[in-house]
Amino acid sequence: MTRWEVASAVLEVMPGELKGSQMKIPATRISFPDEDRRRILSAIDEVLRTGQLTLGSHTKKFEEAVAGRVGVSYAVGVNSGTSALEIILRALGVAGRSVIVPTNTFFATPAAVLHAGGHVVFADVRRDNLCLDTKAVERWLRADTTAVIMVHIGGTVPPEIDELRALCDRAGVALVEDAAHAHGSTHGERQAGSFGDAASFSFYPTKVVTSGEGGMIVTGRRDIYERALVLRDQGKAGFHENYHVDLGYNWRLSEIHAVIGLAQFERLDEFVGARRNIAAIYDRGLRKLAAARRLWPVRAEGSNYYKYVAMLNERVDRQAFKEAMKQRGVQCGGEVYATPCHAQPIFERMNEATEGGFPNADAICAKHVCLPMSAVMTEAEAEFVVRTAEEILG
Repeated sequence: MTRWEVASAVLEVMPGELKGSQMKIPATRISFPDEDRRRILSAIDEVLRTGQLTLGSHTKKFEEAVAGRVGVSYAVGVNSGTSALEIILRALGVAGRSVIVPTNTFFATPAAVLHAGGHVVFADVRRDNLCLDTKAVERWLRADTTAVIMVHIGGTVPPEIDELRALCDRAGVALVEDAAHAHGSTHGERQAGSFGDAASFSFYPTKVVTSGEGGMIVTGRRDIYERALVLRDQGKAGFHENYHVDLGYNWRLSEIHAVIGLAQFERLDEFVGARRNIAAIYDRGLRKLAAARRLWPVRAEGSNYYKYVAMLNERVDRQAFKEAMKQRGVQCGGEVYATPCHAQPIFERMNEATEGGFPNADAICAKHVCLPMSAVMTEAEAEFVVRTAEEILG
């Protein structure tokens, strides 16, 4: 099935996208083509008939597919990307020790550190890609630092990942990739998830590929892999016995979620290619505007464009711009992120924010906007988004 056929299939099940001459463009769309739905339903029927509802053959196939794509030896399916990150951190032994986290990330990243018993040290990000600043990491490294988390914001693996990897190696700390946004993203010839000691992926409904709910741990380290297998299933030594050797939790991935995730994952290249096509249209359109520009100045071949981030001119009011776009039928996506972690009340109350300020995160988080993006957007819709932005910002 071509991308255009996929788009038609989605539009059939999403009434109201087009009303007369007025386009209605949502921030994102989820794509399940007809043939995939038939295949998924057939596999779910088989799961129900056999009664193997969790940690069965479909989970194993899903894990093998993800590990093979990323280029690592091991993958462990779990019930969310948040769980994947916490399990990695527990396996690394962060309890009572520090973990450096970019302040511009979703709540789940620092929360996973806290749930694993670690201490969060926030660091600033770069202005050109929203990702962790290696110089800031170097500043906050200390004797009890156990890990550094690089978050691939918006689906971009920053070029600085090599520099950060070298810094972590010199300091003797683990590098963890929060790759929740980065399915299929690359830096050079390497896939997101292959740079760190371990990485976490999310398959939440908004992601490039989804399993409804679900996550995946990928790693080349056998010690992390073996600990993850135990932790995800209540700390049991084996699936079929109640013999507990660790303080785990119910972090299992169901077979039904694995079935959905595998069907989506097999369309990863198709979905990423479609997003890159839409991004190219946005690139051309933003070149004409003085009041907005694309965020990433670096080559973008490696991004999966989970988000397309545009930076607004200082004179543009973001909320007013988004409201004007919405009135014309264009729903901009949620920012990544509007409020950085150090400014979130939960971390202020827990005194987890690092002193010294975060000028880059504060500046970028206040002035960026995410244009609509999905694998089933049409070129006509993308051009409409550009024209609408031109009318408002012109």
